[in-house]
Amino acid sequence: MKISVIGTGYVGLVTGTCLAETGNQVLCVDNNSTKVQQMKNGEIPIYEPHLDVLFERNIKAGRLQFTTSLEEGIEYGDIVFLALPTPEDEDGSADLSYVLGVSEEIGKIIKDYKVIVDKSTVPVGTAEKVQQTIAKNAKVAFDVVSNPEFLREGFAVDDFLKPERIVVGSSSERATEMMQRLYKPFVRSGNPIIVMDEKSAELTKYAANSFLATKITFMNEIANFCEKVGADVDMVRKGMGTDSRIGKRFLFPGIGYGGSCFPKDVKALHKSGKNVDYDFDILESVIKVNEDQKTALVPKIESYFSGNLEGKKIALWGLAFKPETDDIREAPSLYIIEKLLAKGAEIIAFDPEAMENVKRKLTDTITFSDTAYGALTDVDALVICTEWSIFRTPNFEQIKKAMKGNAIFDGRNLYDLEEMQREGFTYYSIGRATVKS
Repeated sequence: MKISVIGTGYVGLVTGTCLAETGNQVLCVDNNSTKVQQMKNGEIPIYEPHLDVLFERNIKAGRLQFTTSLEEGIEYGDIVFLALPTPEDEDGSADLSYVLGVSEEIGKIIKDYKVIVDKSTVPVGTAEKVQQTIAKNAKVAFDVVSNPEFLREGFAVDDFLKPERIVVGSSSERATEMMQRLYKPFVRSGNPIIVMDEKSAELTKYAANSFLATKITFMNEIANFCEKVGADVDMVRKGMGTDSRIGKRFLFPGIGYGGSCFPKDVKALHKSGKNVDYDFDILESVIKVNEDQKTALVPKIESYFSGNLEGKKIALWGLAFKPETDDIREAPSLYIIEKLLAKGAEIIAFDPEAMENVKRKLTDTITFSDTAYGALTDVDALVICTEWSIFRTPNFEQIKKAMKGNAIFDGRNLYDLEEMQREGFTYYSIGRATVKS
């Protein structure tokens, strides 16, 4: 099939590349001419594990192409995916200006039947708005489908190629048949393509992300309570996770969720509720708790240094909001850095993939190290913000030799308490006892 993808962010580029991998002819459209030229040259603009191999292979095979021309993109594809930004607006709602702006242009360009697919995460009722916006100018038949993505950054390629489910929101038999044919190669193992109405499909994405964010936030609240009463959140987590009704996943406490999806989607669903006079009280609490949790380590750091961080040199491991991505949107590390800098600390940071993005955002306010251990030279403390695998089993002797102090503040509970006691560190984590050397 001939596919067009409008927008080449994380979702658009993964979508286009993976669809090309199953033999489709894909044309990706982006209005950033520099980015498009880089992709034409075989340079991938984002970090996502395994995407580079598929990207290069499909470009060489001629199945994956790029253009800045929206008109060319619309005319090319039988199915046109809208993978456009829906950033958080000032009131917490999703900003649909990119989606509706492109929809306006589609109506002027479209010359024959197309299936227009909302791949972006959008509020309930967006498919209807897109339909109306295109119809103002269109003189031919078309259908609008809601097809939310369920891609985890760091695992997006696997999630697309081997999805647990595919949700298609459509009231058109013709469009539904085309979407089922497109996705058939991805569900050969029997995982379902679930067809539903457009509004239910739109809400499914928000509901799924908001539930997972709530699960994370609940465990962070339990972890904070554990610290008050002397319980161990690791034991509580294991005791809960063996209940099949609850499950093991998303029960790991830490310094809050970040990224491009959970923060924005929870706020958007909360605001959508208010728009129809419904209060999502749970989501309101989730938003507040998560904001506080992002800087939960800062009071512990202040207490350790008796309230005076002026001139203290602090190493920070991990800048991305999660491992296996260079995405720093809503990353807890940025909130911690802001607080520590305001209190007079000096920061030297290391991340395997996200440092360039942070350099562009923070310019010269912090220092960066080319290596994890290089960041530790003569520092008073180490703060861990992202659970990259290279941080899980470090050389503790090398850490002790490099650091001036011996305090580690672990926002991801990477290390065993008894081991930290043996190694002679003062060790703070989330929801567990403090180890004092």
